[in-house]
Amino acid sequence: MFNAYICGAFFSRNSIVTTEPKLSNLLDLHHRFPTEQSCFDYIEEKRWGRKPQCPRCTSEKAAKFTTGKYAGKLWYCNGCKKQFTVKIGTVFEDSAIPLLKWFHAIWICTAHKKGIASTQLAKDIGVTQKTAWHMLGRIRLMMSHGSMEKTLSGTIEVDETYVGGKESNKHKDKKTPNTQGRSTKTKTAVFGMKERGGDVICYPVDSVNKETLQGGINERVVQGSTVNTDEWASYIGLSDNYTHETVDHGAKEYTRGFAHTNNIEDFWSLLKRGIIGVYHSVSPVHLHRYCGEFAYRSNTRSVTDAERFGMVMGQANGKLTYKELTG
Repeated sequence: MFNAYICGAFFSRNSIVTTEPKLSNLLDLHHRFPTEQSCFDYIEEKRWGRKPQCPRCTSEKAAKFTTGKYAGKLWYCNGCKKQFTVKIGTVFEDSAIPLLKWFHAIWICTAHKKGIASTQLAKDIGVTQKTAWHMLGRIRLMMSHGSMEKTLSGTIEVDETYVGGKESNKHKDKKTPNTQGRSTKTKTAVFGMKERGGDVICYPVDSVNKETLQGGINERVVQGSTVNTDEWASYIGLSDNYTHETVDHGAKEYTRGFAHTNNIEDFWSLLKRGIIGVYHSVSPVHLHRYCGEFAYRSNTRSVTDAERFGMVMGQANGKLTYKELTG
């Protein structure tokens, strides 16, 4: 047993008892989490349940300070003899931003159908734009956990789209030649797979050739599934492992019975409207983060905002420093 009195603070093995919040709006969130301590208690419950675990040595022989400056937040591990909080090893680690502001930012980012710009979030929670942008980067990391481990089955709609590189408003002398269609001279290609009635997986790709696109399909789609695509040549050969149905968009054919790609195209519309209307422009370096954000909200469209908030809070593991974010 370690000494119960260290630095004038008393330790006790308190069980963590909180419940999933019943929320419907931002005001409810404020009433449910009025203090920093309530935020700490909720994260501890989501991360550990009733068995607090040291993030350094994974020992469960830990107890919490009940007096002093960090009472209710700081823990002591009897295994490695070090102190820790629930923020260690999560997106909240090394952040001086109060958890109250983090909770508000996470609610807004997950509840708003098209997200929120860092400039607006900065005004809403009272931080700088640079800080808000970093916070949103960490929140997108939370939302992306596990998204690329999904497998799709049944009827899958597959398509690619292109983000950025708008040339229409440029002066004729400033336009880049031959950027129409699937050109990636000024645009970034994004590849997507949508299970009809289920989840979507999307991510930027360097090329839309056969190796890249069919490689992604073979990795994420269960063989024997029905795959619907357009007439793009890179999809030729899918019939070896799948039931391959195509629609010829070039010939103005958009649906033929159950063969169509309307659902994945609906998702592209939402992604692009969000980028154009909320973020205005997205760097190719960070595009995968935005793809993950929109995919997560689409994949959790059938749950309430409160349930989505709870799901994201249960995925807080992982760190993303500002240096890593800016690369």
